[in-house]
Amino acid sequence: IKGIKTRKGHQYQSASHSNNFNYQLNQYIMQTSNATVNRLSMGQKIAFGFGMLANQMFPAILGIFMVVLIEDLGFSGWMWSLIFLFPRIFDAITDPIMGFISDNTKSKWGRRRQYVFIGGLVMGLAYIFMWQLYKTDGVEYNFWYFFLWSLVFYLGLTIFSVPYVAMGYEMSDDFHERTTIMAIAQWIGQWAWVIAPLFWIIMYDQDWFPSADVAVRELAIWVAIPCTLFALVPAFFIKSKSTLNEDYEPLNLANVENSLKKIFESFIEAFKIKEFRKLCGATFLIFNAFNTVAALTFFVIVYKLFNGDAGASGIWVSMFGCLGALGTTFIVIPAVAWMSKKFGKKRAFMLAQTISLVGYIMLYFLFIPGKPSLYIIALPFFSFGIGSLFTIMMSMTADVIDIDELNTGKRREGIFGAIYWWMVKVGFAIAGALSGTIITFVGFNPDLATLDQQAAVDGLHAFFCFFPMGGTILAMLIMLNYSITEEKAQETKAALTEKRK
Repeated sequence: IKGIKTRKGHQYQSASHSNNFNYQLNQYIMQTSNATVNRLSMGQKIAFGFGMLANQMFPAILGIFMVVLIEDLGFSGWMWSLIFLFPRIFDAITDPIMGFISDNTKSKWGRRRQYVFIGGLVMGLAYIFMWQLYKTDGVEYNFWYFFLWSLVFYLGLTIFSVPYVAMGYEMSDDFHERTTIMAIAQWIGQWAWVIAPLFWIIMYDQDWFPSADVAVRELAIWVAIPCTLFALVPAFFIKSKSTLNEDYEPLNLANVENSLKKIFESFIEAFKIKEFRKLCGATFLIFNAFNTVAALTFFVIVYKLFNGDAGASGIWVSMFGCLGALGTTFIVIPAVAWMSKKFGKKRAFMLAQTISLVGYIMLYFLFIPGKPSLYIIALPFFSFGIGSLFTIMMSMTADVIDIDELNTGKRREGIFGAIYWWMVKVGFAIAGALSGTIITFVGFNPDLATLDQQAAVDGLHAFFCFFPMGGTILAMLIMLNYSITEEKAQETKAALTEKRK
């Protein structure tokens, strides 16, 4: 304030100058906000990124291992659908509860770190146990064994991921720094999708394992140990302040009813913010549509390109995921981070999704039997859809949280993160159920060669390309009127600065 007065040569003492003074104050805060922001060290950003590697590696390899349930252990389509659907709905119910607990925890370690630690351990142990499946135990026993352990795994994932994501939202209040944090985290996390497809080769190579069900039993251990260690990195290295003296909602049995009421109210207040509804809806559509067909990748490549011979497909199933993830890592994420700073977050989102539509169309024409190398041409375009999604959307969500604080006076990163990822996980659950439904709808049978079910294989291929296009187009329509620009975010930040003072 003193700087403004000196610079302008005015003393804003009269009522007639009060509006001008407020305007100058806001302008001064906005102009200096980038200079005064507390920049994070690269070490802090990388520590957060290691957590993202665990957050993505577990589900990435889980999606690959799931094929074994049908292909090698004899699970039916309805079992596949239920295993995808119910545990994730359970997970989606527990997420808001965990978000509320995380936001209101009083501890000398802060609000998040202890839960990241506990959740990481539970998640790792459950992952090992859930894959100890033996064909001799029978389909029904294996179904219920896997089903129950998967509930424990998803509970651990909730305890870990909700506070972990909230950590990222509260690491910076700068518009572009938030994108940088999420870009670095997504860059590190994308290596999960580079590594995971290699498991296709290992699982079905008899020089490694006699059968795929044996492979997942042993590989689950070697996946869980390093992923658990990655999950613990944010708990040990992300800085946090004590919250022992904060005025939070009490977390005790006597306050359970009131806490549940607060969670419900938080949901309503969050969804009152139109821009947050848009982020959730667009993410749900893109992520749901992509994962619905991602589960069909193995079947489309093996049966469309190699006449149902998994052995003859060699590295091409792995190459699809691996090259797509490498494209995301080295092309999509850097490009989207640049586009976001150059054109703004919304325009970066729209441009990235438009490029992905081109990729889906190319995939339809480049899946030619006997010529698998042609699909590589489409992968850099195809990868822009899902590869750009969380870098932009998580940064946008942090901007929305500022608006919520301005409206309510509360910082609720845990609740907003839980709601946002609730949409993601419900979408993932529906995607799993839809995958099984599509397999049934087209009449696909993994025991038959392509020549015996050409129409079914062509149907899978069509769904593989056009279903995610539909979700992407609807998401783009939702985001057309998204209104939080850099200027509006800086205005919100300035207003928060005044309010806090």
